Amino acid sequence: MKKVTYLLTGLFLFVAVNEVKAQASQECLTKYNLFKGSVTTKKYAEAKPDLEYLLQNCSTLSVNIYKYGATVAEKTKDHALVKRIYEARIANFPDKDAAKAHSDYADYLIEHNLGSDEEVFQILEKAYKDSPKDMGVKNIYRYFQGVTDRYKDTDPQKVFDTYDDVMESVGEKLDDYTKKIAVLQAKDTTSTLDAKEKRRLRAYTINSEALGQVEGGLDNIISEIATCERLIPIYSRDFEANKTDGVWLKRAVSRMYNKGCQTDPLFEKLATAYAHVTQSSDAYNFLASVLEKNGDSSGANKMRKKAFDLETDTNVKAKLKLREAQGTGGSRARALAYEALKYNPNLGKAYLYIASLYANSANSCGNNEFEKRMVYVAALNKALKAQQVDPGCGAGRYITSYRGNIPSKKLIFTQGVSSGSSHRVGCWIGETVRIP
Repeated sequence: MKKVTYLLTGLFLFVAVNEVKAQASQECLTKYNLFKGSVTTKKYAEAKPDLEYLLQNCSTLSVNIYKYGATVAEKTKDHALVKRIYEARIANFPDKDAAKAHSDYADYLIEHNLGSDEEVFQILEKAYKDSPKDMGVKNIYRYFQGVTDRYKDTDPQKVFDTYDDVMESVGEKLDDYTKKIAVLQAKDTTSTLDAKEKRRLRAYTINSEALGQVEGGLDNIISEIATCERLIPIYSRDFEANKTDGVWLKRAVSRMYNKGCQTDPLFEKLATAYAHVTQSSDAYNFLASVLEKNGDSSGANKMRKKAFDLETDTNVKAKLKLREAQGTGGSRARALAYEALKYNPNLGKAYLYIASLYANSANSCGNNEFEKRMVYVAALNKALKAQQVDPGCGAGRYITSYRGNIPSKKLIFTQGVSSGSSHRVGCWIGETVRIP
């Protein structure tokens, strides 16, 4: 009899507990819907009581509690609540866009002067460790500046590694935006974009331009410490420990190449090891530059062809062609840059390279000041094209520079020509442009 009594009592308690849980769950859903409704109608003060209930009783119901809650806290200027929501979100949903949450909280602290530089850096470091590509554009720059300030003298390799990681993330973002922009621009030439697509195109363009500025800013920071005098001893010291590490070798070779350190014997050593370990198109392309430096032009051309044929990604093929172009000059370099554009018509850096070739020839491609300055018009056109197809390529500073060198109205008048009429830029350039 006692066993039956205990069994019934246990069953009663089980049912009662589950009923309480069900009621609590229903109450959570009710409160959540009321809360969400208040936020979407911008009744932030009214949303606070429901938010408080959700934080105390339904903390794991949905990550949206914290996303909407952050808006409520910010709109009501409740700094303590912002911090509480941020900490609770990370505790309850550590795998739900944590990097963005860290990055957004850092923005809030900066905007309202609520945290020290060290506190902000620690939060950005958490975001970086979670996912660099999900950080805000400005915070990518802030974080790298923080790493540089802290380690440039004591641990420059950490700065280099961070730079490589960040630049890879920025590059992925830029490539993604460039592809999306290309699709919408292609559609815009055959039909009219609807309002939603126009908003997307504008957002992608703005974000791409911002990332391009960050990329340029990161390059400026790293250029101060990544000198040949600093790189060569570091990579010489660490070569034996990393000579079979494809990632380390790629980064070392790339940095040596970009900083113009190819004349040092270490570059050949790194490039050879990189090719042996990875047998990749990228590695063979670097090896081609070694052969070229050693006077083996035929071998260099064969190695470039091997690298190019091995690659299957058309965007990478375009970059390989552009790198080959950057190793030469004049009409040959331009032809190679145009070949790169055949594989990726939205490779803005190819247009910028052609523009730089033109600008560098200004003094030798004209018989007088007017003709020389018209060369800058040809360069400006290419820079404007680069910005159009690839907003994140960093064309802005080129455009500003070239625009500052085109013929003035006074010079055009003195030359006896009319604005809007055509002009043939001579010499190896051979392009017809419009007089500004």
